[in-house]
Amino acid sequence: MLENLRRLGSYMMVRGLLLFLTVAVAIWLIIIIANLGGAMDKVIESEIKERVGAMLQNPDIQQLPAAERLRIYEQNVEILRRQYGLDRPFIERAVRYLLNGITLNFGYADRLTSDTGSKQVKLILLERLPHTLLLWGTSQVILFFLSVFIALMLSRRYGSLADRLAVALAPTSAPPAWFYGILLILIFASILRVLPYGGFVEAPPPPTRLGYALSVLKHMTLPVLSVIIGGIFSAIYSWRTFFLIYSSEDYVELARAKGLPGRVIERRYILRPTLPPIITNFAMMLIAVWMGGIITETVFAWPGLGRRLYEAIGANDTAVIVGANALYGYLLAISVFVLDILYAALDPRVRVGAVGGQRL
Repeated sequence: MLENLRRLGSYMMVRGLLLFLTVAVAIWLIIIIANLGGAMDKVIESEIKERVGAMLQNPDIQQLPAAERLRIYEQNVEILRRQYGLDRPFIERAVRYLLNGITLNFGYADRLTSDTGSKQVKLILLERLPHTLLLWGTSQVILFFLSVFIALMLSRRYGSLADRLAVALAPTSAPPAWFYGILLILIFASILRVLPYGGFVEAPPPPTRLGYALSVLKHMTLPVLSVIIGGIFSAIYSWRTFFLIYSSEDYVELARAKGLPGRVIERRYILRPTLPPIITNFAMMLIAVWMGGIITETVFAWPGLGRRLYEAIGANDTAVIVGANALYGYLLAISVFVLDILYAALDPRVRVGAVGGQRL
């Protein structure tokens, strides 16, 4: 018993270290890509010179001698270069971004600010988190349970009209959610005028809690529908395939021959073997909930993490980009780590790895 616990502890330490290193490498790659390997410094410096040059067009400054204007120009350029960290080598700033990312000490944004005016990356991300959780949590949970329920029902009616229709509609999940979002906006907001184009709540917001909640519900209807429509048939087809594969196993046929009720067979011999992929899909869905969708939130002007990340990419704000992706990376690593343990508990065929050539 103690030997098994020691092996389990050793495996968990090695697995945790490998996942941590994976997150660190991913953060480093994001830093390099976001800065184009340091080439983005030249772009930022050009923007700084353009801004300072526009500032010097002030009539009061134009009246100064040329030498004085040049001094003011160089002084302001240097101030902004230090503000953006361009007075230090790129590799030094990259290492600082990496340390901030792996320690979750995101520091301060280069350009963006929170709605309250703060430049702390933590506040910039956390203020948008509730909106993302609300929108994507609602849509993904509905999508997940609805698709599993319909797929299980269709697996009992293999070859029926409903089953063939679901298979035929599976390719409709190829377009992304924002594509369906644009169509829904065109129909329900532009033509029928029954739902808003986007946003989070009416302006000005309703004074009562009930009115505020109803306004939010009204604004999130179209984005939730776009996510569900964009993924429902693909998810149904995927889960239906899983259930059909497991329902054709020999032990299921034996259970049917013994006269066990259909519900008991589904619960014991079909659903339980498919729990690992179901839990994996649900866990990955929960992680995606934290990040939201960049384009979908932008299309609907939804103030979530996805739209904030889009703004950070447009503003070349490395600190916010690294912070958002580091958060996502850690959540993904933790999910994989927990799933390894859950697999061993849910499926007796899965073991927690090998140590010294022996299976745990």
